[in-house]
Parts: sequence; C-alpha cells; structure tokens
Amino acid sequence: MMRKTNVFSFLGALAMLATSGATVAVSTYPQAAYAQTQGMQRRDERRDTRQSARVEKQACKAGDKSRAECRQEKRDTKQAGRRD
Repeated sequence: MMRKTNVFSFLGALAMLATSGATVAVSTYPQAAYAQTQGMQRRDERRDTRQSARVEKQACKAGDKSRAECRQEKRDTKQAGRRD
C-alpha cells in the first residue's frame, strides 16, 4: 500500500513541476513589440513619403513659384523617398 502512495505522490509532484515549468517558460518568452511584416512597413513608408510630398506641394503653391516648379519639387521628394 505504501508503495502506491509514493508513486502517486511522485507523479503528482512531477505534474506540478511540469505545469509550473511550462508557465514560467511561456511567461518569460519575449513578446514581439509589433506584428508588422516588411511589406506593411514599406507601405507605411510610401504613405509617409506621399504625405510629405503633398505638404511640400501645398507649401510651394502658397508661395510664388510656378505650377511646374511645384510639381518638380513634389517629384523630387517622392524620388528621394524611393531611394531611402
């Protein structure tokens, strides 16, 4: 009778150890800071580039430059974004 009790006690302790070990392993695993793919990052960069080109064009139009000069500045801004 004692022998069965010791086996069950050992199995219970082993199960408790495995459960607590798994909990510690999962909780210490570093979580990702953000879940973005490279494609999503590139798309965000293109959006930012387009937005900055729009802002630059609006600022140019408010000044005394011609329409062609403003368009060229916008193109230059977008091209610089593509090279980065």
